[in-house]
Amino acid sequence: MNKVILMGRLTRDPEVRYTQTNNTLVASFSLAVNRRFVRQGEERQADFINIVAWSKLGEFCSKYFKKGQQVGVIGRLQTRTWDDDQGTKHYITEVVAEEAYFADSKREGEANSFDNAFGNTAPGNMGADFEVSSSDDLPF
Repeated sequence: MNKVILMGRLTRDPEVRYTQTNNTLVASFSLAVNRRFVRQGEERQADFINIVAWSKLGEFCSKYFKKGQQVGVIGRLQTRTWDDDQGTKHYITEVVAEEAYFADSKREGEANSFDNAFGNTAPGNMGADFEVSSSDDLPF
């Protein structure tokens, strides 16, 4: 089974290009994914993982994903090789996205029509006595 699930922040805006053969859209971006465990006295480290999204998903990513946003990606790991003009062999490992999601919390001051229509009582806006910590130590 080849299944990858990642959550991280975009290191740059998605880059869009089109294939030469059939003009299919492909979006490329990189995610900074924090490592789960940190040794005592060390700073948290991140892995920078290349992502490619094809066709409609690539269009979605290129339109709505921006540098610094936290997103979730589900896909498969893929390795490729190619020879450049000088005959040097290049290797790349990347995740081919099959699903992509927004993972940021709603920004302060940003309100959607549901919040406005129902007096800011949407799920997730439970009131002052309910708070979700943004700590990295959540159990899920």
